[in-house]
Amino acid sequence: MSENETPQLTHHAMLIAWGQFAQCLGLTEQLSAIPIKQKTVDHSPQSKIQEFLVANLAGLAHLKEISIAAHPLDQDLAVAQAWGQSSWADYSGVSRTLAHLMREETEQIVKVLAKVSQPFIDKEAVLALRVEGRLILDGDLSGRPVSSTSRTYPEVGFGHMDDQVRLGYQAAMVCLQSPTYGRLWLSVSQHPGDTVSCTEAEPMIRRSEAVLGLRPTRRVDLLRKRVADLEGRQNSLKAVNEKASQSLATVRQDLEEVNQQVQQWEYCVQEMEASYEEKERLVRPNSRLAQYRTKLACYQKRQKRREATLSQAEKRLTRQQKEWQEWQSEMDLLQARLLQFEQDNQNNAAPIQAIFRMDAGFGTMENIALLIEMGYEVYSKPHGNWLLGRLKNWANDQSHWERVGKNAEMVAWSTKELSDFPYPLDLALERFHIGQQMQFGGLIHFGQDAVAEHLTTWFERYNQRQTIEAGNKEEKQVFELHHLKVRSRPGILLQEQFVAFAANFVRWATLWLQEDCENASEGWLDPAHPHVKDQVKVGARSLAWVSWCEQGCMLRFEDHSVFAGRSLKIKKQWTFQLVLPFAKSYFFS
Repeated sequence: MSENETPQLTHHAMLIAWGQFAQCLGLTEQLSAIPIKQKTVDHSPQSKIQEFLVANLAGLAHLKEISIAAHPLDQDLAVAQAWGQSSWADYSGVSRTLAHLMREETEQIVKVLAKVSQPFIDKEAVLALRVEGRLILDGDLSGRPVSSTSRTYPEVGFGHMDDQVRLGYQAAMVCLQSPTYGRLWLSVSQHPGDTVSCTEAEPMIRRSEAVLGLRPTRRVDLLRKRVADLEGRQNSLKAVNEKASQSLATVRQDLEEVNQQVQQWEYCVQEMEASYEEKERLVRPNSRLAQYRTKLACYQKRQKRREATLSQAEKRLTRQQKEWQEWQSEMDLLQARLLQFEQDNQNNAAPIQAIFRMDAGFGTMENIALLIEMGYEVYSKPHGNWLLGRLKNWANDQSHWERVGKNAEMVAWSTKELSDFPYPLDLALERFHIGQQMQFGGLIHFGQDAVAEHLTTWFERYNQRQTIEAGNKEEKQVFELHHLKVRSRPGILLQEQFVAFAANFVRWATLWLQEDCENASEGWLDPAHPHVKDQVKVGARSLAWVSWCEQGCMLRFEDHSVFAGRSLKIKKQWTFQLVLPFAKSYFFS
């Protein structure tokens, strides 16, 4: 490698390496080709979009740090060159570009990110299937709070974030357990802050299937039986509705008769009162007028009873009609689902096995049943109070609790049938000893794993979903996603996508460095544990000398750097073995 330029000093060493990697992937070229309807003065809008991506990779907390940090990014020409730019714009220019970015333009940028990401995701999915025999997916809803007094963030809402009710957004995210990289984000979709987890399970899994191009065999046999069982309720529901309708008609007729009798006796009483008044007669206890009044009072009491009976009959019919409508809606939903799932199976040339893990916020009866029918092995917790009370009652009859953790014990029931759920589930009750107190939680499983026979494995398998929670923490603390750097909706959406892409990108670059660069930091050599925080917060802010050449560059860390004495020989090329798409299912609607 022959140097052809005077070495340059950079204060952002890893951004040089990542810029060369981005050029290897064609990322910079593809981002530069996106049409953006904004004028170019000194810097193109495409250049400023790339600068925003680099700012996220650098872990800048605020957009203004591009220009006013101790070592401003926009003054580092070496970084600009590494990313294929002559220079960077002031942060105010980046801010204006993001403020005027159109949603359609953001979607085009996201498509470029997806195109660059696809080969890595495809390869990891095939590798995971080869190693584990199935894919493991984790879903979560992560809050993006803003100031509760702010009025300038569009489409925000109040919702539960960080165990508080705060103003902001919610991001529905799915990650893949990757043999090479540990964790890869598959999809992220941002919503107003009042969005709740239970509404996002189906959209999340469908987005992840669309990205993977892979899916399990739909369990249409279970779904057909569920539809058949539901159809079996039709005649009884109709009979109950007809009976309630007939009862209401009878009560209305009885009430009408009583109303007529009340009117008749009211007329008789009025006539008799007029006669007594005209003749100045006294109303004695056994007089005819007293008898008429007694008769009227009797019919009026009967009228009130009939009115109460009518109200009850109307409520009963309304309740039965609601139950019928709910049955009809559920039947329509399941029949449409069955038709769709049958088509899915017909067009699924290479079905896979997959696990989907989610927390209690997603664990409603509807979501659990849907994921079972979609073919997934499900690990979750029950939503709200759906099962916990019953689990505690059943546990009262159990004397054997198995220790599964330092302060955790479990008791379990295999393939338990429930009256309010269509499929048998593996269920468990957890209890945690916290000081003098005891806390309880439930676990749900459906699938091939014999979890009830290996409670420690079940406990550990579910809690391995903490990897997605660690991913959320990484996004917020390493890539500073808890600071929304713009206040336009397309800009906010772009930051969300850039951060998820950046978390993946650093992991891919780690493998690239491991394979192609000598003398890399030992802490960065394992793609499955790439020390992302060190690379972003330390490596991307380290001093280094950059020597450019035709094939790439030589990056030598400066003596004052914590990586003093190390150097990276970086080539703008990478041999990456693609996987064949024979297993893909492409007909996602």
